[in-house]
Amino acid sequence: MLNTALAICRSFVFEQLLQNWSIYGIHKELGFSYESMTHKWENNPVGRIRLLTQCRQLYTFSHACQIKATPEWQVLLTPLFDFIISHYFLEERWIFSLNDDLTVKDKQSDAYAIAFVLLAFSHYYKATNDERALQYMKKTHQFLLDNMQAESGGFYESYPVDDKQIRRQNPHMHLLEGYVAAFEATQDEDYKKAIKDLLSIALAHFYHKETKTLREFFSADWSLDPQTGHQVEPGHHLEWVWLLYQANKITPNTDYTDLAQQLWLTATRHGLANNGGVYNQIDSETYLPIDKEKRIWPITEYLKAITVMPLGKEEKIHRLETALEFVQQHYFLPNGRWNEYLNADNSPKTYPLPGTSSYHIFLGVTEVLRWSEKLPVTSISRY
Repeated sequence: MLNTALAICRSFVFEQLLQNWSIYGIHKELGFSYESMTHKWENNPVGRIRLLTQCRQLYTFSHACQIKATPEWQVLLTPLFDFIISHYFLEERWIFSLNDDLTVKDKQSDAYAIAFVLLAFSHYYKATNDERALQYMKKTHQFLLDNMQAESGGFYESYPVDDKQIRRQNPHMHLLEGYVAAFEATQDEDYKKAIKDLLSIALAHFYHKETKTLREFFSADWSLDPQTGHQVEPGHHLEWVWLLYQANKITPNTDYTDLAQQLWLTATRHGLANNGGVYNQIDSETYLPIDKEKRIWPITEYLKAITVMPLGKEEKIHRLETALEFVQQHYFLPNGRWNEYLNADNSPKTYPLPGTSSYHIFLGVTEVLRWSEKLPVTSISRY
């Protein structure tokens, strides 16, 4: 039954995962999140502490506090925000990472990480009304426009710019996510324009009409990268499905929902393994799996996509029940831990707990919970 599965998932996320990360995964004096944790809930130093990880944790706890006003989580927000702006915003731009001793490691500005500045600060502002977040979001937006825009459209991977570098759709997808959150928090028309620009890039370059796939890797002029251009990720197809429907609420256009529905068909026909879960990677020409392993985040994106797709109620509930059962059986572990990777046969791989993954787990479960609350209890309890 869906109700039972949702109750288990709600407890896992809110009472176990977030609770344990708030206790063990946040430095008590300095307020930053550890990059990685062992399965014993101990810090697992990996030689770097990324801006990305800090922003994903700030986003997750800020969003969680909007759902459940938990005092011990609320007190984490401003120290984490202060740590981010004091350690990663240098010379009027965002740097990529620190060493384990908190000295600067990598001074590049990374488009993927910057996307999560926008997402995290939007939700931090909604949770706290701290006006500083809005100021940094504006600075971030302007830096992207002034320094990382490509003449051929979209953004370069990093600054200082290397125009020979392989370009990816992934940072653009997360920039879209960040700008959607920024617009929802501020109603700023600059962010709405950025949303439209990113969607235009997706329609023009990321979607490959002949194979009906979302391509990942490109040259500077948006031609497919000769070595990796055939590799596609079902999880990103599903992530775009959810994002396209979110963007469509802001700037309605049937092109966006048409694209979402095509990406859904490709991902569900070719990306779902017969023994459950979502493949990491498939070939865009043959649709056969290239990487049969199953990281946790693609199935959380499948959950999000199910909630927005215009499916019949019975199909939607069946898909949610099946996916949640798989997550609970193969990924979720006692005490808020999880398996980050599964092998092709669904056996777990030995791997620590990345500080970036709770963002995926939290949002996947939260979107299903949000969708389910719109239904009368009787409509889900009888399945």
